[in-house]
Amino acid sequence: MTITSEATTQWQGELSTGSGSVHLDSSDVGRFDVNWRARSEGEAGVTNPEELIGAAHSACFAMAFSATLAGFGTPPQSIRVTAAVTLDPTIPGITGSHLLVNAAVPGLGEEDFQRLAEEAKKNCPVSRALAGVPITIEAELE
Repeated sequence: MTITSEATTQWQGELSTGSGSVHLDSSDVGRFDVNWRARSEGEAGVTNPEELIGAAHSACFAMAFSATLAGFGTPPQSIRVTAAVTLDPTIPGITGSHLLVNAAVPGLGEEDFQRLAEEAKKNCPVSRALAGVPITIEAELE
């Protein structure tokens, strides 16, 4: 069984002065404004593809790490993941994703924690989709 998720973007105008919106079709949980300025300069109140990729990467990694930890016999109490996706607007191109992970995992030592975090990073479907860019991780056991 496969699940397909969909989002639709409506765009008006040229790249530098145009704007659009992204609708999360499958879940119908939101519509988000997008424009080039948010992407190249970080305009507040408007999202960009890299932020949306960061949302996908952080959510996917949290789920993958939870499953990896449970499979090791040490299910997590909590996991917090921030994914920082960088863009070089001069290329333009995504240059990497950095995962910042904090997790409370009772009964797990630091060495196993780091090894399992790396394993989850490699097995996360979004990490695999981003295989063309460097993915780094900082994982802290609480």
